[in-house]
Amino acid sequence: MDHVWSPWRYKYLTEPRAPAPAKEFCIFCQIAAEPDKDDSNLIVVRGEHNFIVLNRYPYTSGHLMVVPYAHQNQLTAISTDAAAEMILMARASEQHLRAVYNPDGMNVGMNIGESAGAGIAGHIHMHVLPRWAGDTNFMTTVAETRVLPEELSVTLSRLRTVFCGTETISE
Repeated sequence: MDHVWSPWRYKYLTEPRAPAPAKEFCIFCQIAAEPDKDDSNLIVVRGEHNFIVLNRYPYTSGHLMVVPYAHQNQLTAISTDAAAEMILMARASEQHLRAVYNPDGMNVGMNIGESAGAGIAGHIHMHVLPRWAGDTNFMTTVAETRVLPEELSVTLSRLRTVFCGTETISE
């Protein structure tokens, strides 16, 4: 691997930047505030500091996110209790996704900030998704299309069963 040194860019990397303008609307805050709409909002389970929600635009079946209730854009800004619960919920998610989907591997991670790839940069969240050997193909790259073998309502029902022991899809 070649390395290219560009020390003149250090100033750009370390200069203070103006904070991003606050956004008026946050989808995570909205769905967190609507407990009577957990089915239509695809919330799998709620904890004390976080909730687990299906990704509405999943990369694979079972793609979920652990989201703190606190609207924060950095992991260091949430409470220690919220961070601990987030990791425990991610561990439970891995366990349940393995039981339900029998994947070959898992992706678990966070994109903090727009430049890091966060689709919702103002509210941190952790992705947990099952992966299978050969599950990537050219559809996403070439056709901007993803092929999912089950509907989100089925995914929600399957995961609620293992997380909570309930199957309620009423909306």
